Amino acid sequence: MIPGLIFLGLIVVFVLFLVSIYNGLVTLRNRFKNAFSQIDVQLKRRYDLIPNLVETAKAYMKHERETLEAVIQARNQAVTAEGRAAANPSDANAMKGLMGAEATLTGAVGRLFALMESYPDLKANQNMAQLTEELTSTENRVAFSRQAYNDAVTEYNIAREKFPNVIIANSMGFTEALLFEVESKEERQAPKVKF
Repeated sequence: MIPGLIFLGLIVVFVLFLVSIYNGLVTLRNRFKNAFSQIDVQLKRRYDLIPNLVETAKAYMKHERETLEAVIQARNQAVTAEGRAAANPSDANAMKGLMGAEATLTGAVGRLFALMESYPDLKANQNMAQLTEELTSTENRVAFSRQAYNDAVTEYNIAREKFPNVIIANSMGFTEALLFEVESKEERQAPKVKF
């Protein structure tokens, strides 16, 4: 009788141990998904600002239609990619698509800002200055949100790779999460500002 109770007690402890690991992984997965939702909020703000920026610039940059259209096209691609990633931040392909679309958008907006230097009236426009300031502020928020997301992903990935967590993670479908990394060389370089 006593050996049976000891055996039953060991099974209960083992099951509780497995449940504890599973719940810990669920908590960490939800944290990184929440951290992605913070990026999502800032990206949506960014995507809302860009059309206003382009519309303001259109009045001054009539001969730069190609650049303005490239910005809008890159924004639309980023919005689509962001929607896929927001639906499932655990999907590696969706996250890669978002990272690529964001790199393209960042490059297009950078070219727009570089081109704006040639239009002193546009730079002096109060609405354009306000939009540029809001976009810069949003870019800072996006960077902060990416950092928080990457921290949460790192914590999750470390927890799922530890032993014995890895056994439970692999058997229960806890896949590795991707960091939100900069893929383009242009994004890694400091922007050149001329006054």
